[in-house]
Amino acid sequence: MQVAMAGEAEKLDIMMERGVMTRGLVELIKPAVDEIDGSVVCVRQSQLDLRHKIDSLYEDLKKIVESDTVPIDLEPYVKKLNNSRRRVMLVSSILQNVQGRLNKLQQNISKETAKRKSMLDPVSPAHQK
Repeated sequence: MQVAMAGEAEKLDIMMERGVMTRGLVELIKPAVDEIDGSVVCVRQSQLDLRHKIDSLYEDLKKIVESDTVPIDLEPYVKKLNNSRRRVMLVSSILQNVQGRLNKLQQNISKETAKRKSMLDPVSPAHQK
């Protein structure tokens, strides 16, 4: 009987050590993930602003080119601007994927923290009836 209790006590100690390590890792990783997520949000907003400005400039240049009142050939510049627009859209797509991954990582961290916390927290007297 004492051997079984000692085995259970060892298991509980191991679970508590794992919980402490898990909490430590979560506390170490979570601020970095939060900071990266905040930076990604800022960069995504900047990318959206840049895209809107490029779109506006692109439309203005197209109107100028179509009006034939400019003695300079602006078509190469319109093409370059359109190419830049595509690149900005690609970067925005990549940033959106990164942010999605960061959100999943944050959710997994929260789930794991809650799981470990529920395993380690003693059962309250109200639940021991």
